[in-house]
Amino acid sequence: MNPYAGTLKRLQDAFYSGRTRPLKFRINQLRSLSRFLKENRNLLLDTLAQDLNKPSFEAELSEIVLCEEEIQLALNNLHKWVKDEPVEKNLVTQLDSAFIRKEPYGVALIIAPWNYPLNLLLVPLVGAIAAGNCVVLKPSEVSKSMEQVIAEVLPRYLDQNCFATVLGGPREATLLLKNKFDYIFFTGSPTVGRIVMAAASQHLTPITLELGGKNPCYVDDNCDPQTVANRVAWFRFFNAGQTCVAPDYVLCSPETREKLLPALQRAVTQFYGKDPQCSPDLARIISPKHFLRLRGLLGSGRVALGGQSDEQERYIAPTVLVDVKETDPVMQEEIFGPILPILTVGGVEEAIAFIRKREKPLALFAFSNDSKVVNKVLEQTSSGTFGGNDGFMFMTIISMPFGGVGHSGMGKYHGKFTFDTFSHGRGCLLRSPHLEFINKFRYPPYAPGRQGLLVWLLKHKLSLPCSIL
Repeated sequence: MNPYAGTLKRLQDAFYSGRTRPLKFRINQLRSLSRFLKENRNLLLDTLAQDLNKPSFEAELSEIVLCEEEIQLALNNLHKWVKDEPVEKNLVTQLDSAFIRKEPYGVALIIAPWNYPLNLLLVPLVGAIAAGNCVVLKPSEVSKSMEQVIAEVLPRYLDQNCFATVLGGPREATLLLKNKFDYIFFTGSPTVGRIVMAAASQHLTPITLELGGKNPCYVDDNCDPQTVANRVAWFRFFNAGQTCVAPDYVLCSPETREKLLPALQRAVTQFYGKDPQCSPDLARIISPKHFLRLRGLLGSGRVALGGQSDEQERYIAPTVLVDVKETDPVMQEEIFGPILPILTVGGVEEAIAFIRKREKPLALFAFSNDSKVVNKVLEQTSSGTFGGNDGFMFMTIISMPFGGVGHSGMGKYHGKFTFDTFSHGRGCLLRSPHLEFINKFRYPPYAPGRQGLLVWLLKHKLSLPCSIL
């Protein structure tokens, strides 16, 4: 027997009882989630430090504040989001009520990764609650301290009839995915994403996949090298490079590379000091397994900056690699660490061709003082998101959708887009049970004259809304 059947039955019963439908219930749960963040702020910061040695500045900015913003946006706008959305009608349906109703799917499963273990669990949860769903949360077992907090502390703030947390690793996740959910939201690697998608297909469950990929960063000759270095270094080494939207490699000309290298050295020294290992502002690699994988990638090309490592501390120095080949291991997978390869190209055209030969990335960046160059990269490539002359600050704009395309994922979320993701837009038409004489012309036996009239009525619309219900 599946060990999670009882948990799902409890949540399904709660959902079908209508418990999550009232606006008051959703607002109360969102407010409780906000209290969870406020009352446990220090605990959460300490937990993130235990798992990733994440600096409090980075943790506050990328984990707690963004979650609080999502909750506040939902609280401020939920009364508008849940309203039926009227639609334009043709003349045949002018006396009817036609609208889109935003319905919750039912019991949703949210599977979160370890690199931003709070943000990437709670931001989808905010939208799922706002949409009226019950939710099973599956935090990552790799971020052990945060997994424990999610399991032990978060349930005190949420209705346990409607929300549950499942712990464990791949074995438990595999058993969990055998169950039929009404929606699955997964954030993680493309490899595991395929497994999740295959499991969802068994029940034809709708799904959102937030995956990763190798995010290109083109640096034009027409730029200020130090400005570019400051911005690229901060976004690449933020959270020790363990960010799905971080620039994964740089494309630039040989001349720009020679200007960029000393600028990157200055940026790293300015940010983390002469010995970054002693800096309180540099996170650590999440686990020994990931550390060993990253240390193996240091053998690609030639180390131009950094390259030091300490297995006991799970420390990898901010590193820049040059003379990297397309076939090197560092170019075959998402790096997910503080390593930045630089590859040389002849110019923007060659960079675009290089990018288009590969899978569509989750994020793409272009740096240039010439806006035409930035727009050229934007217009001639495809990616989940795009940053011109900056890194992943687009993640802070919750009015903008976030999501991948193709290999980097499917679906989008953040702000209202998360509410929409967890809502089924149900098309509805309500017609009066009376006035049957109006419908007679559509019934058999058919006549040519009636056919022409019906076609005309279907093709024409009135701008003035009218309803008899």
